[in-house]
This record gives sequence, structure tokens and C-alpha cells, in this order.
Amino acid sequence: MPKIIENVREQLLSEARRQIAERGYANTTMRSVARECGLAVGTVYNYFSSKDMLIATFMAEEWKSCLDEISESVIDDPKALLLSVYNVISSFSKKHSALFLDPEAAKVFATVGTMRHRQLRSQLAAVILPICKKSCPENSAFAAEFIIESILTWTHDGVEFDEIYWILEKIIK
Repeated sequence: MPKIIENVREQLLSEARRQIAERGYANTTMRSVARECGLAVGTVYNYFSSKDMLIATFMAEEWKSCLDEISESVIDDPKALLLSVYNVISSFSKKHSALFLDPEAAKVFATVGTMRHRQLRSQLAAVILPICKKSCPENSAFAAEFIIESILTWTHDGVEFDEIYWILEKIIK
């Protein structure tokens, strides 16, 4: 009789997340994730076609949670909204810094990085578009993407929100 294991997918995602953080991209393998979960490697492949899909899945799920958090905090106060976006991006970046800073992962994900970056910028720009429509209705879509690109870039570089906001405030007033 086959062994029934509860929450296999969640266990695999959790273990992959842990290993990436502790061991890095290159030292995390489908085999090591399977071993730590007490599963056969074939079982892992039943859920994820590759290590990269396993990583992309937990990253996408966590990013969706981040977008939900931002959407719940949609506030009429532009500074509070942009601070919320900044905080979520900062938290996500710190949580996954081991992956973002790993040179081996960068080589693998470079091909999809540009597309994912555009998608991310578009998702976040949609959240702040209402405040841009009020301040610069003729160029609101561009302003929203410009603001988000600025926040993404400077947050990634560790720049504090107040150092970014003084210039963004000039755009949204």
C-alpha cells in the first residue's frame, strides 16, 4: 500500500526555501530537498519539473502574498502607500537575499530576469496608479512605472525610504 504523505508540496517548498537561504543556490538540489523531506527524488519531480521551477513557485507564492499585503494597505495618503510598497519590497528582498546575491542563481535566472522585472514593475505600478492619476493625469502610467522603478532600484541598494521619497514627492504633488 502506498505511503500517504500530507502536504507534500508545501513541505517541498518550505525545505527548498530553507536550503536556498542556508546553503545557496548551487548547493540546493532536488535530491537534497527530497532527502530532507524523506521522499524519493521522483516524488519531487511529480510536483516540480526542476529546481528552478521549485524556486520560482515559492518565490511567486510569496510575491502574491506581498501584492495582497500592499493592496490591503491602499491608502489615500500617497506617502503612506509608497512607504507600504517600499516596506514590502524591502522585506521580500531581505528574505531572499541569499538567492538574489548568489552568482550561480544570477546566471540561471538572467534570461528571465528582464521579463520578470517588467512584470513586477507593472504589478506595482498598477497599485500606485491612482495617486499618479491625481498628480499627473497626462502621464500617469509613466509616472507610476518611474516611481516604482525608482523604489525597486534604491530599495535593492539599501537606500532608506526618506532618502527616496523627497524626490518622489515632487512627482506626485
